[in-house]
Amino acid sequence: MKIGIVCPYTWNVPGGVQQHVRDLAEALIATGHEVSVITPADDDAPLPYYAVSAGRAVPVPYNGSVARLSFGFLSASRVRRWIREGDFDVLHVHEPAAPSLGLLACWAADGPIVGTFHASYERSRVVSVTAPILQSALEKVTGRIAVSEAARNTLVEHLGGDAVLIPNGVAIERYAMADPLPGWSGRTERAYGADGGALGFLGRMDEPRKGLQVLLRAFETLGRERPGLRLLLAGPGDADDVVSRISPELRDRVVVLGLISEEDKIRAYHSVDVFVAPNLGGESFGIVLTEAMSAGAPILASDIEAFRRVLLDGRAGAVFPVGDAAALAQAAGELLDDPSRRKQLSAEARTAVRAYDWSRVARDVLRVYETVVVGSDGVVESGVGA
Repeated sequence: MKIGIVCPYTWNVPGGVQQHVRDLAEALIATGHEVSVITPADDDAPLPYYAVSAGRAVPVPYNGSVARLSFGFLSASRVRRWIREGDFDVLHVHEPAAPSLGLLACWAADGPIVGTFHASYERSRVVSVTAPILQSALEKVTGRIAVSEAARNTLVEHLGGDAVLIPNGVAIERYAMADPLPGWSGRTERAYGADGGALGFLGRMDEPRKGLQVLLRAFETLGRERPGLRLLLAGPGDADDVVSRISPELRDRVVVLGLISEEDKIRAYHSVDVFVAPNLGGESFGIVLTEAMSAGAPILASDIEAFRRVLLDGRAGAVFPVGDAAALAQAAGELLDDPSRRKQLSAEARTAVRAYDWSRVARDVLRVYETVVVGSDGVVESGVGA
């Protein structure tokens, strides 16, 4: 099958949707399908062989964050040419409601279209204002996928129609084994107390809804109680700004890596004793959780609905009340002092994450492709189609 995949966000800035698109494309290629991805990217940006640039992205406030999207005459021209030259059996558009390449592709395409909805939000001014424009594009999407119940509810409430639920995938084997980063000893099975241990965070450090500020407040407490405790932070953002928010006496125990490679990201998961996801909301799934689960990292996450689902209501990872730094500090301390609990969470996580392996998820996506291709002369029934 010839498959065209549309990524709405710039390829060069890490994000859950970009990761999903990349891994899906590679999983489909590995099973013998011909795949091309179009994405916002600078023309000189390094891209994998299966991806092409639709032009430079611009920052746009979207879903409580700042997304780098591409929408304009140059992008429209490149999308039309890509669709024409690709002659795809099916077009797979991610976030078709976002003001980016997905809309352009829906308007330009005539064949079967599948749309995957990732975002979760209670209200969106952008979607409200552009709803009439969106409908003209979304009417052409004959197969709809939502990555979570939260994303599906957002679709139903804001745009209408229904979707089949297929979760985000994760390349489990890629994360399963790795050496810790230099200077980090990796996970052990002893209780730490004041002797040490390491907490980790991975995400956009300059995006408030990722919750880094909550973790930093918790570390102010834990760091004073546990003189050997360290904190490892990775992700896009201003490292100097992060360090400035930490008390001077604790700064030498906080390592801010900034934006790191995929290889170092995997090693980071294997370098910490507890991986913390302190997100405040706006998450429909939590790819960062499934990556950490694949690495066997004991997880402590805020108890937003999407995270609780992935962590099986606390069986595959501990949870704490959203935004509560004191509760985070207490829960992290308890995990550091309880090696058997950490070992249990690690084992449960490795088992639970198998449901999200790309070998399984890609098969489910292919079934949707096959359905819309077969039914391309009519409307596909609810649950798969609009």
